[in-house]
This record gives sequence, structure tokens and C-alpha cells, in this order.
Amino acid sequence: MKKLKIAQLAPPWLAVPPKKYGGAELIVSYITEGLVKKGHEVTLFASGDSKTSAKLVSVFPKALYEEGVPWTDTYGLLLHAASCFELADRFDIIHNHFGYFGICLSSITKTPAITTYHGNFGPVVEKKNFQYEILKHFHATPLVSISKSQKRVKGLKLNFIDTIYNGIDVSEFQCNNAQGKYLAWMGRITPKKGILEAIEIAKKARIPLKIAAKIDKNLPSDVVFYEKKVKPLIDGKKVLYIGEIGGYKAKSSFLNKAIALLNPIIWEEPFGLVMVEAMACGTPIIAFDRGSVRELVKQNKTGFIVKTIPQAVEAVKKIGTIKREDCRTWVEQNFTKEKMVDQYEALYYKVLKTNHA
Repeated sequence: MKKLKIAQLAPPWLAVPPKKYGGAELIVSYITEGLVKKGHEVTLFASGDSKTSAKLVSVFPKALYEEGVPWTDTYGLLLHAASCFELADRFDIIHNHFGYFGICLSSITKTPAITTYHGNFGPVVEKKNFQYEILKHFHATPLVSISKSQKRVKGLKLNFIDTIYNGIDVSEFQCNNAQGKYLAWMGRITPKKGILEAIEIAKKARIPLKIAAKIDKNLPSDVVFYEKKVKPLIDGKKVLYIGEIGGYKAKSSFLNKAIALLNPIIWEEPFGLVMVEAMACGTPIIAFDRGSVRELVKQNKTGFIVKTIPQAVEAVKKIGTIKREDCRTWVEQNFTKEKMVDQYEALYYKVLKTNHA
């Protein structure tokens, strides 16, 4: 089949790939580099401090988050999105990872475009806000879900054309078959991610908890949550905060030395890349039964899916029944970057064939 001219539109908030925290940006990087490796002509629209073997087009020299731009500043975002779509006729297909901005602009171009949305549609539908009005108006926009659970949107019919799980570079994560000495929690410190629940689980299980996490300086509510709710619980012995970490080596070292990764989320998370990264290191998961957890974690094989804190504490006690090599194998079979790129490539061809029929 002929090689394609593909545009990848990433959010401009973080570099691609991200220096530390940033799941969506990491996935965009994997897809972009994988497509270039396959011989396609790829153009990445991202911040100027991004690193890629594709052609890089940037409106902003540096990631907006690093520049301290507020999340509420939408004017710059429009400029970034427009930089991609004004060149639409140069591409065979546009892959939008930039949510609502890309959804709106894709409606005014003849170039086929698909959107992978890396968030949760639920709150948008519940609030009936402007994002909801966009989804309602552009309901025919072709969407790719990153989990089956993400497609469960009550009160709004959306055009999901495929489900493609996120994948990682498994080779970069070192697997450790020896059980560690602490419980791990990794991500962004915000209420819905379950950090307070993780601390409670660890304390009741009487096992130290190490927290590797980002505090979003551009979200005052998260800063206040950390200062008032989380920081008072950090004692440096039983609950340790080691800061935000990034890079394969740092993640591997942190995760593969853990007894288990605690992920007691209290929201419908559409994927949860940290669980895949942990399992690639041989580290089992103990997670609340929300969002995509049942799709990512194999019950009693790669971890335990629970509903309450007491159940999570009991799961910690029997974590030794999980074979750490099974966690690694599960990821190798289901969540590799190669599998993800192959599926997106096949979808591009399918969309183009349908569009030209």
C-alpha cells in the first residue's frame, strides 16, 4: 500500500515526548515515531522543544506549561490548532489528539481527520457545558476510543469508529521478578487519582508508600489539595514523597522495586498508562473498579481489582500470589507501541478507503 502523508496534532502544553508527566504526549510520540519508521511522511504539530524524527511544525518555541501559561488561555490554543488545519490539503489524513479544537476545525476541511480523545467525556455530558455543545454539534466526527469504557457516554451519541489501546515501549522497562519492599503510587496529585485512598490503604496494610507525582502548579486547586490534604500525611518514613519522575530508567527503578502499584482511582479514567508501565516492570496492580481498569488489569493474574479500601488492604496481603513475570507477559501481548501503531496505520487506510468510496 502507498505511504501516507500524515499530520499528528498534539496539545501544545507539554513537549512530545514529555520530559516527565504526560501520558497523551508520550502516546503521540510513540505513534509519530512508529509511523516514520514504517516509511510514512509524518508532520508533528507540537511545541518547539519536542524531539521527533518527523517534520516538526511549532507555533510556540516551548511547551506552554513550562512557560507558565494558564490552562484557561484558549487564544494561543486556537493558533496552534489552526497551524495544522490551514495546511490540511498537504496531508492524506489528520490525526487529532487536541480534543475540541481539532474536532471543530476538522469539520471545515476536506482532508479526512480522526480524533483520539485522551480524557473522559462523562463530566462534559453531565455539566452540559460548551464542550458538550461541541460534541453534540459535531457528533459525526470520527472518534477513536482508548478503551471500551471510554465509549460509555450516557446522554450523547458519538461516532466511535474503533477502539485502540495505548501502547508502550516495553523494551525500555526493566522487569524485576523479586518482590519489593514498598507500595508505589505514581501520577498527578489531584483528588480523583486516589492519592488519599492510597495513603490510607498503605497505612492500614502497615507497608511504606512511596509517592512519585506531579503537583500541577497551573492548577491552584491541586496545589491547595496537596498543601492541605496530602502534605500533612507525608512523614518521610511510612509515607514518602519523592517528587515527579520521568524517563524510562527512573520509572523502571521506582516501579520494579515496589510490592505493588496502588491505583484507587475515584473517577472513570479512560486508560491509565501508569498501570501498563508498572506491569511491564513486573509490578502487580491493586486498583479500584473504575473506568478502564477491568480492561487493563487481569484479575488474579496481574493484580487485584477491588471496590473498597478494606478490600484493597486484603489484596496487599495476598499480592505474593501474583507472578510478576505474568504481569510483563500481559503487557507484551496487549499493550505494546508496535501493536498500537499497526492498528492506527490500518485504521488510516480504512478511513481513506471509505472516504474515497
